[in-house]
Amino acid sequence: MSSKRDYYETLGVPKNASKEDIKNAYRKLALQYHPDRNKTPGAEEKFKEISEAYAVLSDEEKRKRFDTYGHVGAEEVFRGSEANFDEVFKDMGFGGFRDIFDQIFGGRAGGGGFGAAAGDPFGFGFNFGGGRRKGRDLLYDVELTLEEVLKGRKDEIELPKLESCNTCGGSGASPGTKPRKCSVCNGQGQTRRIYSQNRFSTFVSLEPCQTCRGQGEIIDKPCNICDGSGKVRKNKKIKLEIPAGVEDGVTLQMRGEGEPSETGSPGDLLIRIHVKPHPLFERLENGHLLYTLNLNFTDLALGTEVRAPTLDGNEKLKIPPGTQPNAILKLKGKGLPHYGSYSKGDELVRINVKVPVHLNDIQKSLLKELDRQFRNDDGSARQPF
Repeated sequence: MSSKRDYYETLGVPKNASKEDIKNAYRKLALQYHPDRNKTPGAEEKFKEISEAYAVLSDEEKRKRFDTYGHVGAEEVFRGSEANFDEVFKDMGFGGFRDIFDQIFGGRAGGGGFGAAAGDPFGFGFNFGGGRRKGRDLLYDVELTLEEVLKGRKDEIELPKLESCNTCGGSGASPGTKPRKCSVCNGQGQTRRIYSQNRFSTFVSLEPCQTCRGQGEIIDKPCNICDGSGKVRKNKKIKLEIPAGVEDGVTLQMRGEGEPSETGSPGDLLIRIHVKPHPLFERLENGHLLYTLNLNFTDLALGTEVRAPTLDGNEKLKIPPGTQPNAILKLKGKGLPHYGSYSKGDELVRINVKVPVHLNDIQKSLLKELDRQFRNDDGSARQPF
Protein backbone atom coordinates (compact mmCIF):
# COMPACT_ATOMS: atom_id res chain seq x y z
CA MET A 1 0.00 0.00 0.00
CA SER A 2 1.10 3.59 -0.64
CA SER A 3 2.51 5.58 2.26
CA LYS A 4 1.05 8.79 0.87
CA ARG A 5 -1.22 10.85 3.04
CA ASP A 6 -4.94 10.51 2.47
CA TYR A 7 -6.11 13.06 -0.12
CA TYR A 8 -9.14 14.07 1.94
CA GLU A 9 -6.89 14.64 4.94
CA THR A 10 -4.48 16.66 2.78
CA LEU A 11 -7.23 19.10 1.80
CA GLY A 12 -8.92 18.96 5.23
CA VAL A 13 -12.33 17.84 3.91
CA PRO A 14 -14.57 14.89 4.83
CA LYS A 15 -14.99 11.93 2.44
CA ASN A 16 -18.51 13.08 1.55
CA ALA A 17 -17.35 16.62 0.65
CA SER A 18 -19.00 18.19 -2.37
CA LYS A 19 -17.05 19.36 -5.42
CA GLU A 20 -17.52 22.95 -4.30
CA ASP A 21 -16.20 22.14 -0.80
CA ILE A 22 -13.13 20.50 -2.34
CA LYS A 23 -12.56 23.46 -4.67
CA ASN A 24 -12.87 25.99 -1.84
CA ALA A 25 -10.51 24.02 0.39
CA TYR A 26 -7.92 23.86 -2.37
CA ARG A 27 -8.24 27.57 -3.17
CA LYS A 28 -7.58 28.46 0.46
CA LEU A 29 -4.55 26.15 0.77
CA ALA A 30 -3.16 27.14 -2.65
CA LEU A 31 -3.11 30.79 -1.62
CA GLN A 32 -1.45 29.86 1.67
CA TYR A 33 1.32 27.69 0.19
CA HIS A 34 1.83 29.27 -3.23
CA PRO A 35 5.66 29.41 -3.58
CA ASP A 36 5.52 33.02 -4.77
CA ARG A 37 3.71 34.00 -1.58
CA ASN A 38 5.14 31.56 0.96
CA LYS A 39 8.93 31.31 1.18
CA THR A 40 9.05 29.12 4.29
CA PRO A 41 10.74 25.72 4.04
CA GLY A 42 8.33 23.02 2.94
CA ALA A 43 5.84 25.36 1.24
CA GLU A 44 6.76 24.11 -2.24
CA GLU A 45 6.30 20.46 -1.28
CA LYS A 46 3.02 21.28 0.44
CA PHE A 47 1.80 23.05 -2.71
CA LYS A 48 2.64 19.96 -4.78
CA GLU A 49 0.86 17.72 -2.28
CA ILE A 50 -2.39 19.71 -2.19
CA SER A 51 -2.33 20.10 -5.99
CA GLU A 52 -2.07 16.33 -6.43
CA ALA A 53 -4.94 15.83 -3.97
CA TYR A 54 -7.15 18.35 -5.78
CA ALA A 55 -6.32 16.88 -9.20
CA VAL A 56 -7.70 13.53 -8.03
CA LEU A 57 -10.65 14.60 -5.86
CA SER A 58 -11.95 17.16 -8.37
CA ASP A 59 -12.25 14.45 -11.04
CA GLU A 60 -15.20 12.11 -10.51
CA GLU A 61 -13.57 9.08 -12.13
CA LYS A 62 -10.23 9.50 -10.33
CA ARG A 63 -12.01 10.16 -7.04
CA LYS A 64 -14.03 6.97 -7.42
CA ARG A 65 -10.89 4.97 -8.16
CA PHE A 66 -9.15 6.52 -5.15
CA ASP A 67 -12.11 5.77 -2.87
CA THR A 68 -12.03 2.14 -4.05
CA TYR A 69 -8.35 1.33 -4.54
CA GLY A 70 -6.37 4.12 -2.87
CA HIS A 71 -3.81 6.37 -4.61
CA VAL A 72 -3.94 6.34 -8.39
CA GLY A 73 -0.84 5.83 -10.49
CA ALA A 74 1.45 8.86 -10.45
CA GLU A 75 1.37 9.28 -14.22
CA GLU A 76 -2.44 9.48 -14.07
CA VAL A 77 -2.76 12.16 -11.40
CA PHE A 78 -2.88 15.30 -13.54
CA ARG A 79 -4.02 13.88 -16.88
CA GLY A 80 -7.31 15.55 -17.87
CA SER A 81 -7.33 17.89 -14.88
CA GLU A 82 -6.20 21.05 -16.63
CA ALA A 83 -9.66 22.58 -16.97
CA ASN A 84 -10.30 22.23 -13.24
CA PHE A 85 -7.07 23.97 -12.28
CA ASP A 86 -7.59 26.66 -14.90
CA GLU A 87 -10.94 27.57 -13.37
CA VAL A 88 -9.56 27.72 -9.84
CA PHE A 89 -6.53 29.84 -10.64
CA LYS A 90 -8.47 32.18 -12.91
CA ASP A 91 -10.84 32.89 -10.04
CA MET A 92 -7.84 33.61 -7.82
CA GLY A 93 -6.43 36.16 -10.26
CA PHE A 94 -3.72 33.91 -11.73
CA GLY A 95 -3.31 32.80 -15.32
CA GLY A 96 -4.14 29.43 -16.80
CA PHE A 97 -3.14 26.07 -15.31
CA ARG A 98 -0.12 25.44 -17.49
CA ASP A 99 0.97 29.09 -17.31
CA ILE A 100 0.94 29.30 -13.52
CA PHE A 101 2.79 26.02 -13.02
CA ASP A 102 5.30 26.96 -15.72
CA GLN A 103 5.95 30.14 -13.74
CA ILE A 104 6.18 28.45 -10.34
CA PHE A 105 7.81 25.13 -11.18
CA GLY A 106 9.66 26.05 -14.38
CA GLY A 107 13.23 24.81 -14.86
CA ARG A 108 15.01 21.69 -13.73
CA ALA A 109 15.99 20.50 -10.30
CA GLY A 110 19.18 22.51 -10.41
CA GLY A 111 17.29 25.71 -11.20
CA GLY A 112 15.01 25.87 -8.19
CA GLY A 113 14.28 22.27 -7.29
CA PHE A 114 10.67 22.24 -8.47
CA GLY A 115 10.81 19.56 -11.14
CA ALA A 116 12.78 16.51 -12.07
CA ALA A 117 12.62 16.93 -15.83
CA ALA A 118 11.44 19.39 -18.42
CA GLY A 119 7.68 19.21 -18.84
CA ASP A 120 7.26 17.46 -15.47
CA PRO A 121 6.93 20.29 -12.89
CA PHE A 122 5.90 18.07 -9.98
CA GLY A 123 8.31 15.20 -10.52
CA PHE A 124 5.35 12.81 -10.81
CA GLY A 125 6.44 11.52 -14.20
CA PHE A 126 3.66 13.10 -16.24
CA ASN A 127 4.83 15.40 -19.03
CA PHE A 128 2.52 18.41 -19.56
CA GLY A 129 4.45 20.15 -22.31
CA GLY A 130 5.80 17.33 -24.44
CA GLY A 131 9.35 18.06 -23.22
CA ARG A 132 9.36 21.72 -24.34
CA ARG A 133 9.17 24.13 -21.45
CA LYS A 134 9.28 27.88 -21.45
CA GLY A 135 11.98 29.62 -19.39
CA ARG A 136 11.20 31.42 -16.17
CA ASP A 137 9.55 34.83 -16.26
CA LEU A 138 11.29 37.73 -14.50
CA LEU A 139 9.45 40.44 -12.56
CA TYR A 140 10.60 44.06 -12.42
CA ASP A 141 8.80 46.81 -10.49
CA VAL A 142 8.70 50.37 -11.89
CA GLU A 143 7.49 53.43 -9.98
CA LEU A 144 6.04 56.34 -12.00
CA THR A 145 4.88 59.85 -11.23
CA LEU A 146 1.65 61.17 -12.76
CA GLU A 147 3.79 63.46 -14.93
CA GLU A 148 5.52 60.35 -16.34
CA VAL A 149 2.14 58.67 -16.86
CA LEU A 150 1.10 61.75 -18.87
CA LYS A 151 3.96 61.49 -21.35
CA GLY A 152 5.16 57.91 -21.00
CA ARG A 153 8.67 56.96 -20.03
CA LYS A 154 11.68 55.49 -21.78
CA ASP A 155 14.33 53.97 -19.59
CA GLU A 156 17.23 51.56 -19.62
CA ILE A 157 17.57 49.06 -16.80
CA GLU A 158 20.27 46.59 -15.89
CA LEU A 159 18.83 43.23 -14.98
CA PRO A 160 20.67 40.16 -13.66
CA LYS A 161 19.73 37.23 -15.92
CA LEU A 162 20.78 33.64 -16.43
CA GLU A 163 22.42 33.13 -19.81
CA SER A 164 24.13 30.21 -21.49
CA CYS A 165 27.70 29.76 -20.32
CA ASN A 166 30.13 30.79 -23.08
CA THR A 167 32.86 28.51 -21.74
CA CYS A 168 30.94 25.25 -22.12
CA GLY A 169 28.40 26.42 -24.69
CA GLY A 170 25.59 25.70 -22.25
CA SER A 171 26.31 21.98 -21.95
CA GLY A 172 27.57 22.20 -18.36
CA ALA A 173 30.55 20.01 -19.24
CA SER A 174 34.17 21.12 -19.05
CA PRO A 175 35.62 22.28 -22.42
CA GLY A 176 36.86 19.31 -24.42
CA THR A 177 34.32 16.96 -22.81
CA LYS A 178 30.60 16.41 -23.19
CA PRO A 179 27.80 14.89 -21.13
CA ARG A 180 27.15 11.19 -21.59
CA LYS A 181 23.75 9.56 -21.82
CA CYS A 182 22.55 8.04 -18.57
CA SER A 183 22.67 4.26 -18.91
CA VAL A 184 20.07 3.69 -16.19
CA CYS A 185 17.18 5.60 -17.84
CA ASN A 186 18.67 5.49 -21.37
CA GLY A 187 18.60 9.29 -21.53
CA GLN A 188 14.89 9.57 -20.72
CA GLY A 189 15.35 11.24 -17.33
CA GLN A 190 12.75 8.97 -15.74
CA THR A 191 12.36 5.36 -14.78
CA ARG A 192 9.32 3.09 -14.60
CA ARG A 193 8.16 1.26 -11.53
CA ILE A 194 5.42 -1.32 -11.96
CA TYR A 195 3.40 -2.32 -8.94
CA SER A 196 0.02 -3.88 -8.20
CA GLN A 197 -2.46 -2.66 -5.66
CA ASN A 198 -4.76 -5.65 -6.02
CA ARG A 199 -5.26 -8.56 -8.36
CA PHE A 200 -7.48 -6.56 -10.70
CA SER A 201 -5.20 -3.63 -11.53
CA THR A 202 -1.56 -2.85 -12.20
CA PHE A 203 -0.13 0.66 -12.09
CA VAL A 204 2.97 2.02 -13.74
CA SER A 205 4.70 4.87 -11.95
CA LEU A 206 7.07 7.14 -13.87
CA GLU A 207 9.66 8.56 -11.49
CA PRO A 208 12.70 10.84 -11.89
CA CYS A 209 15.85 8.86 -12.52
CA GLN A 210 17.89 8.95 -9.32
CA THR A 211 21.20 8.42 -11.16
CA CYS A 212 21.01 11.50 -13.42
CA ARG A 213 18.46 13.42 -11.29
CA GLY A 214 16.00 13.52 -14.14
CA GLN A 215 18.41 15.13 -16.60
CA GLY A 216 18.93 12.14 -18.89
CA GLU A 217 22.64 12.96 -18.98
CA ILE A 218 25.59 12.68 -16.63
CA ILE A 219 28.38 15.24 -16.54
CA ASP A 220 31.65 13.63 -15.42
CA LYS A 221 33.69 16.84 -15.58
CA PRO A 222 31.54 19.90 -14.81
CA CYS A 223 32.51 23.26 -16.25
CA ASN A 224 34.34 25.24 -13.57
CA ILE A 225 32.71 28.52 -14.68
CA CYS A 226 29.04 27.53 -14.37
CA ASP A 227 29.62 24.56 -12.02
CA GLY A 228 27.89 22.22 -14.45
CA SER A 229 24.62 24.15 -14.69
CA GLY A 230 25.27 25.41 -18.23
CA LYS A 231 24.19 28.91 -17.20
CA VAL A 232 25.82 31.96 -15.65
CA ARG A 233 24.22 35.06 -14.22
CA LYS A 234 25.07 38.29 -16.03
CA ASN A 235 23.79 41.84 -15.97
CA LYS A 236 21.98 42.71 -19.18
CA LYS A 237 20.85 46.18 -20.24
CA ILE A 238 17.24 46.28 -21.39
CA LYS A 239 15.43 49.26 -22.86
CA LEU A 240 11.99 49.88 -21.38
CA GLU A 241 9.32 51.89 -23.16
CA ILE A 242 6.36 52.49 -20.85
CA PRO A 243 3.35 53.88 -22.74
CA ALA A 244 1.50 57.03 -21.68
CA GLY A 245 -1.66 56.56 -19.64
CA VAL A 246 -0.59 53.27 -18.07
CA GLU A 247 -2.64 52.33 -15.02
CA ASP A 248 -1.39 51.61 -11.51
CA GLY A 249 -1.04 47.84 -10.96
CA VAL A 250 -0.81 46.99 -14.67
CA THR A 251 1.81 44.41 -15.64
CA LEU A 252 3.47 44.95 -19.03
CA GLN A 253 5.10 42.05 -20.83
CA MET A 254 8.33 41.97 -22.82
CA ARG A 255 8.38 38.61 -24.57
CA GLY A 256 11.60 36.65 -24.61
CA GLU A 257 13.43 38.85 -22.09
CA GLY A 258 13.14 36.36 -19.22
CA GLU A 259 15.33 33.39 -18.33
CA PRO A 260 16.45 31.03 -21.13
CA SER A 261 15.12 27.48 -21.45
CA GLU A 262 17.00 24.37 -22.50
CA THR A 263 14.00 22.86 -24.23
CA GLY A 264 11.73 25.75 -25.24
CA SER A 265 11.42 29.48 -25.71
CA PRO A 266 12.83 31.94 -23.13
CA GLY A 267 10.57 33.41 -20.48
CA ASP A 268 9.21 36.94 -20.46
CA LEU A 269 10.08 40.09 -18.52
CA LEU A 270 7.04 41.26 -16.57
CA ILE A 271 7.06 44.96 -15.70
CA ARG A 272 4.72 45.79 -12.82
CA ILE A 273 3.65 49.45 -12.69
CA HIS A 274 3.26 51.45 -9.48
CA VAL A 275 2.00 55.05 -9.77
CA LYS A 276 2.96 57.40 -6.93
CA PRO A 277 0.26 59.48 -5.23
CA HIS A 278 0.33 63.11 -6.39
CA PRO A 279 0.26 66.05 -3.94
CA LEU A 280 -2.27 68.00 -6.05
CA PHE A 281 -4.22 65.62 -8.26
CA GLU A 282 -6.42 62.61 -7.69
CA ARG A 283 -6.63 60.14 -10.57
CA LEU A 284 -10.16 59.18 -11.63
CA GLU A 285 -11.50 56.77 -14.23
CA ASN A 286 -11.17 57.32 -17.99
CA GLY A 287 -8.06 59.49 -17.62
CA HIS A 288 -9.79 62.26 -15.64
CA LEU A 289 -7.96 64.14 -12.88
CA LEU A 290 -9.50 65.93 -9.90
CA TYR A 291 -8.01 69.11 -8.47
CA THR A 292 -9.44 71.07 -5.52
CA LEU A 293 -9.18 74.86 -5.90
CA ASN A 294 -9.49 77.03 -2.78
CA LEU A 295 -11.06 80.48 -3.39
CA ASN A 296 -12.39 83.34 -1.25
CA PHE A 297 -16.18 83.68 -1.13
CA THR A 298 -15.87 87.12 -2.78
CA ASP A 299 -14.22 85.46 -5.79
CA LEU A 300 -17.18 83.11 -6.05
CA ALA A 301 -19.75 85.88 -5.59
CA LEU A 302 -18.20 88.37 -8.01
CA GLY A 303 -16.47 85.97 -10.38
CA THR A 304 -12.80 86.00 -11.27
CA GLU A 305 -10.13 84.43 -13.43
CA VAL A 306 -7.37 82.25 -11.96
CA ARG A 307 -4.47 80.15 -13.20
CA ALA A 308 -5.11 76.56 -12.23
CA PRO A 309 -2.25 74.04 -12.14
CA THR A 310 -2.25 71.06 -14.52
CA LEU A 311 0.27 68.28 -15.11
CA ASP A 312 1.49 70.25 -18.11
CA GLY A 313 1.71 73.77 -16.62
CA ASN A 314 -0.81 76.40 -15.46
CA GLU A 315 -4.02 77.09 -17.39
CA LYS A 316 -6.45 80.02 -17.27
CA LEU A 317 -9.77 79.17 -15.64
CA LYS A 318 -12.75 81.53 -15.56
CA ILE A 319 -14.84 81.47 -12.35
CA PRO A 320 -18.37 82.71 -13.23
CA PRO A 321 -20.12 85.09 -10.76
CA GLY A 322 -22.25 83.18 -8.26
CA THR A 323 -20.23 79.95 -8.46
CA GLN A 324 -21.27 77.66 -5.61
CA PRO A 325 -19.02 75.65 -3.26
CA ASN A 326 -18.27 72.11 -4.54
CA ALA A 327 -19.06 73.18 -8.11
CA ILE A 328 -17.04 71.27 -10.72
CA LEU A 329 -15.41 73.21 -13.54
CA LYS A 330 -13.65 71.48 -16.42
CA LEU A 331 -10.32 71.95 -18.18
CA LYS A 332 -10.95 69.86 -21.27
CA GLY A 333 -8.18 67.53 -22.41
CA LYS A 334 -5.92 68.36 -19.46
CA GLY A 335 -6.19 64.92 -17.89
CA LEU A 336 -4.26 61.73 -18.72
CA PRO A 337 -4.22 59.76 -21.97
CA HIS A 338 -6.52 56.77 -22.14
CA TYR A 339 -4.25 53.72 -21.97
CA GLY A 340 -4.10 52.17 -25.43
CA SER A 341 -5.80 55.04 -27.28
CA TYR A 342 -5.13 58.59 -28.48
CA SER A 343 -7.88 60.32 -26.47
CA LYS A 344 -7.29 62.14 -23.18
CA GLY A 345 -9.33 62.76 -20.07
CA ASP A 346 -10.19 66.12 -18.54
CA GLU A 347 -9.05 67.92 -15.41
CA LEU A 348 -12.01 68.47 -13.12
CA VAL A 349 -11.61 71.46 -10.80
CA ARG A 350 -13.65 71.25 -7.62
CA ILE A 351 -14.32 74.64 -6.00
CA ASN A 352 -13.74 74.95 -2.29
CA VAL A 353 -14.54 78.09 -0.23
CA LYS A 354 -11.69 79.46 1.83
CA VAL A 355 -13.21 81.16 4.88
CA PRO A 356 -10.96 83.85 6.43
CA VAL A 357 -9.88 83.13 9.97
CA HIS A 358 -8.40 86.46 11.13
CA LEU A 359 -10.32 89.70 10.31
CA ASN A 360 -9.43 93.27 11.19
CA ASP A 361 -12.00 95.82 12.39
CA ILE A 362 -12.62 97.28 8.94
CA GLN A 363 -13.23 93.83 7.41
CA LYS A 364 -15.58 92.92 10.24
CA SER A 365 -17.51 96.17 9.76
CA LEU A 366 -17.86 95.56 6.03
CA LEU A 367 -19.07 92.01 6.56
CA LYS A 368 -21.63 93.15 9.11
CA GLU A 369 -22.93 95.72 6.67
CA LEU A 370 -23.13 93.07 3.97
CA ASP A 371 -24.97 90.81 6.37
CA ARG A 372 -27.53 93.57 7.04
CA GLN A 373 -28.08 93.91 3.31
CA PHE A 374 -29.03 90.23 3.19
CA ARG A 375 -31.68 90.49 5.96
CA ASN A 376 -35.36 91.42 5.93
CA ASP A 377 -36.72 94.42 7.85
CA ASP A 378 -37.61 92.17 10.75
CA GLY A 379 -33.99 90.95 10.98
CA SER A 380 -34.68 87.47 9.62
CA ALA A 381 -32.26 86.01 7.12
CA ARG A 382 -33.05 86.61 3.47
CA GLN A 383 -31.94 84.38 0.63
CA PRO A 384 -29.55 86.62 -1.33
CA PHE A 385 -29.25 84.39 -4.41
